[in-house]
Amino acid sequence: MLRLGIPVIGVTDLPRATAFWTAALDLVATPEWRSGKWQTLNFADGSGRALGLQVSTSPPETRPRLHLDLYVDTAQEQQTEVRRLTGLGAKAVDWELYPAEPDFVVLADPDGNLFCIVDLSNAPSGGDRPAH
Repeated sequence: MLRLGIPVIGVTDLPRATAFWTAALDLVATPEWRSGKWQTLNFADGSGRALGLQVSTSPPETRPRLHLDLYVDTAQEQQTEVRRLTGLGAKAVDWELYPAEPDFVVLADPDGNLFCIVDLSNAPSGGDRPAH
């Protein structure tokens, strides 16, 4: 039976990406799923795999068709997480496609991969996934 696995992010610096994403999402790098070109990150509570990091030589996409959305429950929590993640090495992105009242903030990880911090209290339809 086919099952959805984990999202995989292409990175140029595997140790830097491992440090960023483990700190950003409270994940744990697994020694049994590691090579010079791959690192699996598990949930810290031991509940399973969460994210894969794979060395890539291609540049990150300016407007990727697929990206990570990270959820928070309030605007204050969104601001706090944006500050925390930029402190870990993420960069704010000047996103020209923001709607008039965005419920998300676009950031780039240290490799330039885009991801969003979504405030579910401000999301359309009372927390349904916004389109951006």
